[in-house]
Amino acid sequence: MAAMAALQSSMTSLCLSSNSFFGQRLSFPSLSPFTVKPIDKPCLIVVKLKQWEKKECKPNSLPILHKMHVKLGDTVKVIAGHDKGKIGEITKLFKHNSTVIVKDINLKTKHVKSRGEDEPGQIIKIEAPIHSSNVMLYSKEKEVASRVGHKVLDDGTRVRYLIKTGEIIDSAENWKKLKESLGKEKTEVATAA
Repeated sequence: MAAMAALQSSMTSLCLSSNSFFGQRLSFPSLSPFTVKPIDKPCLIVVKLKQWEKKECKPNSLPILHKMHVKLGDTVKVIAGHDKGKIGEITKLFKHNSTVIVKDINLKTKHVKSRGEDEPGQIIKIEAPIHSSNVMLYSKEKEVASRVGHKVLDDGTRVRYLIKTGEIIDSAENWKKLKESLGKEKTEVATAA
């Protein structure tokens, strides 16, 4: 009984009276808007790409693009994974997560549902991306995989070359071949559609 009375008296002492708080302005200790510390590093915003994959972004919400040692159209050899030792050509680059798609390598099966009554469902093989660190540039002439180096030619152009063989990768002839092959693929896709 005595404990109950003590509890009631402590509760009444905690209650706020009507004139103690309500209707009055709060006064905080001297806080001025100029006491905010400047941030040295802007924090990176992480955008939700998929449930299992996050894409790092710059403060302006553009994705961070990583530099890669390979480019579109390069012939590469897979040096790690279950396709180790296979040789193929790069068809697509994903710079936000440093992955590449190599033609006819890392094939996965995909089950496609039927889109309409006239089109049946099917099982197709698609090329899945491989991390760029698992591929190495390959020389078809010397049949050897090599790391890539950079040098400036006499005319001032900066090119990539294979360190083991000295073969220049970024030549004008290679770019013309690449542009022609990409043009043919686009026309084939347009005619198929």
